[in-house]
Amino acid sequence: MANKITARVPRGMRDLLPEQMLVRRYVFDVITDVFESYGFQPLQTPVLELAETLMGKYGPDAQKLIYEAGHAGGKEQLALRYDLTVPLARLVGMYGDLPLPFKRYQIAPVWRAERPSKGRYREFYQCDADTVGVASVLADAEIVSMMVEIYDRLGFTNYRTILNNRKILTGLGQYAGVPDELLGGLYRSIDKLERIGFDGVREELIANEIPGEVADRLLGLLEASGGDNLGALAAIKGELGEFEIAVEGATELEEMLAYLEVMGVSTGVIAVDFSMVRGLGYYTGPIFETVVEEPRIGSITGGGRYDELLGMFSKQSLPMTGTSLGIERIVDVMTELEMLPPSVGKTVTQVLVTVFEEGTRDVSLGVAAELRQAGLNTEVYFQGKDKLGKQLSYANRRDIGYAVILGPDEIAQGQATVKNMGTEEQVTLAREALADQIYQWMG
Repeated sequence: MANKITARVPRGMRDLLPEQMLVRRYVFDVITDVFESYGFQPLQTPVLELAETLMGKYGPDAQKLIYEAGHAGGKEQLALRYDLTVPLARLVGMYGDLPLPFKRYQIAPVWRAERPSKGRYREFYQCDADTVGVASVLADAEIVSMMVEIYDRLGFTNYRTILNNRKILTGLGQYAGVPDELLGGLYRSIDKLERIGFDGVREELIANEIPGEVADRLLGLLEASGGDNLGALAAIKGELGEFEIAVEGATELEEMLAYLEVMGVSTGVIAVDFSMVRGLGYYTGPIFETVVEEPRIGSITGGGRYDELLGMFSKQSLPMTGTSLGIERIVDVMTELEMLPPSVGKTVTQVLVTVFEEGTRDVSLGVAAELRQAGLNTEVYFQGKDKLGKQLSYANRRDIGYAVILGPDEIAQGQATVKNMGTEEQVTLAREALADQIYQWMG
């Protein structure tokens, strides 16, 4: 006899059991409803892309996380998709006649060779929404408004959506006198502000040969953000006025804030923070991410404007902006904070039709069909030899709300007994009234 294989999954991968999938479906449904309410259309792209499509688009650190794929005799170099944004740019480059603006969303898994940790997996779902062909930051503001609406509808209260602009970061680099080839080190130091504090960032800046007085002025600008949004942008314009790109970035954020106010987005959840650095190299303008205060799990949304990415796949580039929701982190936070509504149960089954004995099975099957036709998710208990008590226990374990009991006496009179498994209430009534009674209990 061959050795048995230990049943397990690779690190960073997970099986999602029905209970977990129901939670995800609830979250997906809310996200999809909001996406479509803003006019975003569904889209799907392949799991595998040509390696040349993905390589060189994310920066050297991220590129190391891309899974290469292939098969014996395969002539194409393939890779598992790292995100949903680069495939979108490839798609737009392929289909040159798409109506503009093109607004799409996609909900699908992506793969990264990450080191697994809390909220960080090697296979995970992303929920993306992107607008192609709009240069105005109105498109960026709409994305942010949509994100806020999603989190409000999911029940999040203690969260912030943070705004910055890559143009401001470029201006900060020019202000600090950092050569373009060393800007990555500056941004990485700034991005650590929350973890290592102002003193730690100052030490790193000085270690990167930025003069102490320049480091202090930089940190002063960083400290000014995160409070009064317009005041922080005014400070940037005042201090970096000679750097045109920084002023342009600050002006774009001012326009975004004005649009968000008109859209009815609460100013209390929006924070301009110049220390927020999105890691991907393709961002060109406004960038944004959403973080929750508790639990400390990192950002649950990230995105921004990337006007030059399409130029890698087409002779003519188009402005593009979008965001990606980290569904795994969202689900983890909602589960940990017990934010899921009671309607998100453990099963899709609403009604269990019991089988009193082998001779009554056909009647049970008929009643189940009638209930399905009435719009109720219904299953029949298969093990007809099991006693009624065991069948009702099965309904309780599965969190099935209602059970139908069909004994010989009820069948002879054209009736059935239906039990509310939550309240223990039960009534006997005509078969044709079963669905109405269950809907009445359901409210």
